[in-house]
Amino acid sequence: MDKFSFETTHICKQSGARTGIFKTPHGIIETPVFMPVGTQATVKSLTPEDLNKINTQILLSNTYHLYLRPGDEIVKQAGGLHKFMNWHKPILTDSGGFQVFSLSDLRKISDDGVEFKSHLSGEKLYITPEKCMQIEENLGADIIMAFDECTVYGTSYDKSKKAMNRTLDWLDRCYNFHKNDSQALFPIVQGNFYKDLRLESLERTKPYIKYGMAIGGLSVGEPKEIMYEMLDVMKPHLPENVPHYLMGVGSPDCILEGVIRGIDMFDCVLPTRIARNGTAFTHDGKVVVRNAIYKDDFSPLDKECDCECCKNYTKAYLRHLINAGEILGARLLSIHNIRFLTKLMEDIREAIKNDCLLDFKDKFLARYNAGEIINAKIKQKNR
Repeated sequence: MDKFSFETTHICKQSGARTGIFKTPHGIIETPVFMPVGTQATVKSLTPEDLNKINTQILLSNTYHLYLRPGDEIVKQAGGLHKFMNWHKPILTDSGGFQVFSLSDLRKISDDGVEFKSHLSGEKLYITPEKCMQIEENLGADIIMAFDECTVYGTSYDKSKKAMNRTLDWLDRCYNFHKNDSQALFPIVQGNFYKDLRLESLERTKPYIKYGMAIGGLSVGEPKEIMYEMLDVMKPHLPENVPHYLMGVGSPDCILEGVIRGIDMFDCVLPTRIARNGTAFTHDGKVVVRNAIYKDDFSPLDKECDCECCKNYTKAYLRHLINAGEILGARLLSIHNIRFLTKLMEDIREAIKNDCLLDFKDKFLARYNAGEIINAKIKQKNR
């Protein structure tokens, strides 16, 4: 019997968005879902216990970084990522392709694979689709990504088509190499921002879609409206019997717009990255707590948030921690930001079940965007 299954549980009559149940060997995932990123087998500054408390359902870890350090063989010896990092719920590993291609001058792409230099040691390394599958099998995640070539916004049509074809060739090699039925292999749709390439990539990818699929190469510097337009193009053609994963997207507005366009899974480093810089998501837009306006503000970050940070600490204290360089500041803001997005997903699922997601989106974004305007003025004043 398959160890993976996906079932749509409700379709919102107002928006067409859906809730679902995705079963994996390490537990059930309710969708739509946001996945915090634990690049190096840890969500920076947080423990698995922290993540469980805020109802995190699934984590993402990075194949490229774990291949370099500590090494996928070490993780395999430890019993896989779940045991290595003491996380007993589902894990997804990306292919490492985006990180390799981000190396720019340090890598050379051919049809066979990618030669690159480690950003840590300068050592010359080589990854093929087969090597990628072996690394991901050693890491032992529930969901693994096929090796792909991601192109940046503004890449020419010809280069985008070549990368798309290469991604499809690599997908075939990943599919033929991958034999572990305890891991769900997700292919990745590419095609840059050319509608015909996106649709061609999707159609040619469908024979390989068994448990789920990913959409890559979006949120790579383009205006948000262009990303939404590309999702609109693909939505009518997405297979209904599997989850759809939009890679690298994690801002509240993009999540809401993505769910309405058929997306079930999201991930992003954004919530923890901005936390380390002293920024928090709130219902009233992003708050930069290091700003002087908060030095004697003894209210919580977000009165509607139920996280440890908001229940116990004030903006004034958080400002002090961030400006003093104390790690507790980044930790508390990370807890808050991930809980904020997790709670947003819970609210989205509830709105879908109540057939009112468009109303929820309009109300949420009206308040959030109004707060963004006010916070931008505060930021300008503090310069």
